[in-house]
Amino acid sequence: MGRGMPWREARAVGDRGEDLACAHLERMGWQLVERNWRCRQGEIDVVARDPDGELVFCEVKTRRSARMGLPVEAVGHAKARRLRVLAWAWLAAHEERPGRFRIDLIGVLTVPGRAPRLEHLEAVA
Repeated sequence: MGRGMPWREARAVGDRGEDLACAHLERMGWQLVERNWRCRQGEIDVVARDPDGELVFCEVKTRRSARMGLPVEAVGHAKARRLRVLAWAWLAAHEERPGRFRIDLIGVLTVPGRAPRLEHLEAVA
């Protein structure tokens, strides 16, 4: 396992972050369409529609500390490129042809003993 946390613990942290991100989106009036959609190219964490009806693909990054940087800093150019490929794969699989769509990034910092901190960046890829 190396120096990181065990897989189950990491998955639990990620699931908690996605739950918090989905609750945030719903509070903003968004409609959740799908969670954890998988295909050969990877996984989309959350697919949602914003209040204007725009389809949004959300990547959720969760960390328990900022020691290695903030969660939103974990998405570089290669990951952004893969998110675009995944969005197009989801659209093809669901035979959707939206006029517009975008990819958002939601960073969740869940430091033990503190309230979670959420950062939502729109149109990152």
